[in-house]
Amino acid sequence: MQTRLNQNLINVIERIEKARIAVDRHRIVRIVAVSKYSTQEEIAMLYACGQRAFGENKVQDFKEKSQFLESLPLEWHFIGSLQSNKINMLLSLNPFMLQSLHSLELAEQLQKRLHKENKNLRTLLQVNSAKEASKSGFMPEITYEMYLKIQESCPNLKLCGLMSIGAHTNDKTEIQKSFELTHKIFESLQNKGAEVLSMGMSDDFELAIACGSNCVRLGSVLFK
Repeated sequence: MQTRLNQNLINVIERIEKARIAVDRHRIVRIVAVSKYSTQEEIAMLYACGQRAFGENKVQDFKEKSQFLESLPLEWHFIGSLQSNKINMLLSLNPFMLQSLHSLELAEQLQKRLHKENKNLRTLLQVNSAKEASKSGFMPEITYEMYLKIQESCPNLKLCGLMSIGAHTNDKTEIQKSFELTHKIFESLQNKGAEVLSMGMSDDFELAIACGSNCVRLGSVLFK
């Protein structure tokens, strides 16, 4: 299995490099391995192949896996929809980054808790650029102003950029449109400190990179 995971990682890196070089030779693209359907053993194997950043979307799973693997210097990203009753548990695990800040209310609740504990948290604002009812996140029209508002009113949340999920469709044009819209907002926020643009999953990461992504969240393509 280790051999298979190693080959998967090599294949993914080659595909990322090809997509990146076609548009921007200087951009570095970070891989976050989405381990929500994977075991601790598989995560440890992928770590042994050289992968360092892993993403979980349920706080309980994140807790179990990160504690089991605490001897490894893994970089944990929380990428799921965070419920307010799970804030304390998440913060106690000290994630490297929260990629899915989806509302002002959640930002304020996080700020209160972080301030109390004298902690900071790297955070990405989630944009619902495809405007789909099934997805969380800020509507694109208000993302810029909300980013600035949270930056000002929630100083313990260290906003680093944006995250979005491509349109849920087989129409590549629609997916591309949703990525391009997020990238446009990201560009407008770069002078406000935005550095990370997390777009692209196993089915659409090459398109996301072509549209400006510098962080991809990959699950099945790495762990299959």
